[in-house]
Amino acid sequence: MDTDERRGGAPARAFTGVARDLWVEEPAVRYRMADPVRTAAVRAVIVAAVTLIEAMVAFLATLADSWLAFPMVIAGVASTVAATWAVLDVWVTRQMWNQRHGVVSVPSSTARRLRKERRAARRAAREAQRAEARIARRARRRRPGPRSGGAGERRGGHRQHHAPRSAVTR
Repeated sequence: MDTDERRGGAPARAFTGVARDLWVEEPAVRYRMADPVRTAAVRAVIVAAVTLIEAMVAFLATLADSWLAFPMVIAGVASTVAATWAVLDVWVTRQMWNQRHGVVSVPSSTARRLRKERRAARRAAREAQRAEARIARRARRRRPGPRSGGAGERRGGHRQHHAPRSAVTR
């Protein structure tokens, strides 16, 4: 007896004709935050939660005429300043991440200009390498065969030793 049958449901064999995916991938509406931004956001949420708790305790202590009311009001004011700072930290961290990693997609983006310059430099380097290889291939093809004294020998029978030439001379 199958598990579904023991539970009173239809057996799994009955659904063999129905095509059903176990996992359906749906595209995310928003992309995941960067790690430093997420860390700052979590910190801001925790500070804001503590601030709200302190404000509630200060309010209830004031209603109860407790001695704890005044210190809690002072702590609430300090926590409000800290919460504001934490939210500003999230904003600044997000802006800094966007500027450093080129997430901002506007024509004046510094990161986009730098990427464009790096691509152009890589393309120029590849073209220079290809041209150099082409010149080397042509030079090998045009090299004459051995002469009467042997390749690379002078009249006195001494071999010529040349240091390999640098690919780029400036």
